[in-house]
Order: sequence, then structure tokens, then C-alpha cells
Amino acid sequence: MDLSVRIGDKLTLENPIMPASGPLVGDSEKILALAAQGVGGIVTKTISVREAHVPRPCIIGGNDYIMNTELWSEYPPDRWEKEFLPSIRRAGKPIFISLGYKEEEILSLIPRFEPFADAFELSTHYLGKSLDPIAKTVRAAAQATDRPIFIKLSPHIPDPVEFAQMVKSQGGYGLVAINSLGPVYPVRSSVPSSPLGSADGFGWISGPVIKPLALAIIRKIASAVDIPIIGVGGVSSAQDVIDFIQCGASAVQMLSAAMLKGRTLYRKIIAALPAALESHGFTDFQSMKGLSLKTNTSAVYERRTPIIDPEKCTLCNRCVENCPYNALENRDKKIIVDPTLCFGCGLCESRCPVHAISGILR
Repeated sequence: MDLSVRIGDKLTLENPIMPASGPLVGDSEKILALAAQGVGGIVTKTISVREAHVPRPCIIGGNDYIMNTELWSEYPPDRWEKEFLPSIRRAGKPIFISLGYKEEEILSLIPRFEPFADAFELSTHYLGKSLDPIAKTVRAAAQATDRPIFIKLSPHIPDPVEFAQMVKSQGGYGLVAINSLGPVYPVRSSVPSSPLGSADGFGWISGPVIKPLALAIIRKIASAVDIPIIGVGGVSSAQDVIDFIQCGASAVQMLSAAMLKGRTLYRKIIAALPAALESHGFTDFQSMKGLSLKTNTSAVYERRTPIIDPEKCTLCNRCVENCPYNALENRDKKIIVDPTLCFGCGLCESRCPVHAISGILR
């Protein structure tokens, strides 16, 4: 089965999975270990003009999230230029070199790393919400190299579509959407303070928990702007890869889920992609790209009541206990729906662990 993907007209990956910029791609040894798992492309940790001094503890995890106070690479650019990237280049994978943050810093780094880069991913996370300084940076970077320039979108940007239009108009090649959310404040039950080592205890959140927001932003951009998008923010399975591509992404990046479930998750997802594609009736990713953009174009107000399949229902009572309208009842070993109380909200169908409820969700 063909797992290759095209990102615009200049880049092709053997499969859509890449790591995202972060701890797992912090040096050549880590990156080469991921390359050996068969990822379609490589992304470096963000390199800036000086090494980062990271507060510690800097990473904590929950069931579906990572919170971190990570900054950019803790290694100086010389180490990347002279040691890490020559070794990484020999792996034969397309390399997306992440650079940050200010215009003058990025422009000083591009000539040094251009010989190793198939593309650049620019992080403008610390430039604020105004598009003017970001536009100036995009324009200058695009003029400084013939390598494709991707701009990483931070969720604090008020209008993602306007941001995408700006990137395209200034010569940017594509977007990476989205960056971590924050600030967030984790508090421990035993001590009423954050375990993170940052001065105020704040951090940034990523992982499966932010997937719905990432998909919404990608879908908004893909519906309005013809620009390549690399989706990131919540990928943890082969089905997630399909979800992102159906919402308009050309490829995906994953990092937090591999920190929660183990680094071999890259290999496992790549191995699961053919069966996942086949289950949707496709033999390649290009055929399914952007499919969700053609659906759900108008609001629906019809009230529909749930249909309970007694053969599948295990009488676990989750739907009865979760219903916000008290419309479900476990009576005579059957789940009964009161249509006069049911609002047709869909919660019961979405929460049924054995998929015994249908009729509401489209």
C-alpha cells in the first residue's frame, strides 16, 4: 500500500509520520533512533542563537497530556552544525530544521543550516499576537533561502485564517499547526503549588487532550487558504493520522503521545496505517485528504432520540447516569428512552462503551 504523502509541490515523504520539535529530537542520537523506526521525515528541536537554560522539573504527564516548561535546544548552534546534523543527514530522511525566534536570530541561522535542511520550520512563539513582526520575519526568511519555509502556529493567534493568509502572502511555504497551549497551571493534591520548576509554576500543555482544537484550526485554515499544513497536537494513533489528513493536513507530527506511551509508538502507528486506510476504503492518503471539508456544511436542529440495541447493550448504566435530561432508565433489564424528556443531545451515544446506541450522531 502506498503510504507516501506530498506536502505542496516540493516535498514528498514515504509516510505521513514525523516527530514534532521537542525533547525526543534534542540531539543526533535521539533523532537517529526515531529515524530507525521508519518515520517519514525528521524535525529538530528548535535551534536558536544560544543554548536554552531550562527550569527543572520541566515535564510532567497525565493520562492524555504532557505539561512542560521546555524552551528551545539546550545545545548551542555550533553543536548542531558541526556534530548533530552531519550525522543526522546520513540517515537519508527529509530534515525539517526548526529555528527561532526573532527575525535577526533566524536570519543569522539560516545560512549555517541551509546545507542540511530540506525545509525550515520557524517558531515565532515569543513574537506575540500581532502579525506585523511575524510577517516581517516570514518575508525575510523566505527571501534568504530557497528551502520551503513552514511557520508554526501558536494557538494564541486570534485568527488562524488571517495568519495563514499572511504567511502565504509573505512567501511562506506552509504551516505547522498547532503549538502547545498555555499557560496552564498544574497543582498537586499534597502541596497547593505547581511541581514545575518555572518561576511562576506555569507550563504548556500538549498531547491527545488538545486534538479537537488542533483539528478545528486546521479545518478552518484548509477551508479558506490553499497552503500546505502539517498537523500537530494530539496524534496518538493511526486513526488520528487519518483524522488530521481528512481535515486538510498533508502530514502530521507527534511527540507528546510518544512520551506518554513510549517511543516505539512511531513504529506501531506506521505499521497500523495500511489497515486503518483500508478500513476507510482507501489505498492511499492523497485520496482522503481534506474529505471532512466537504461535510457538515450547515447546522442541524432536528431532534433525534437514541436507538438502543439490546443485543449489544451490557446494562452498564453509563448512559442512564450520564444523561443530563434524565431521559434514560434501566427498567426490566432494558434501557428505556423517554422521548418527552430526551433532548437529542448525543452524549449517551458518544459515551456508550460498546456502541449499543445509535440514531443521534451524524
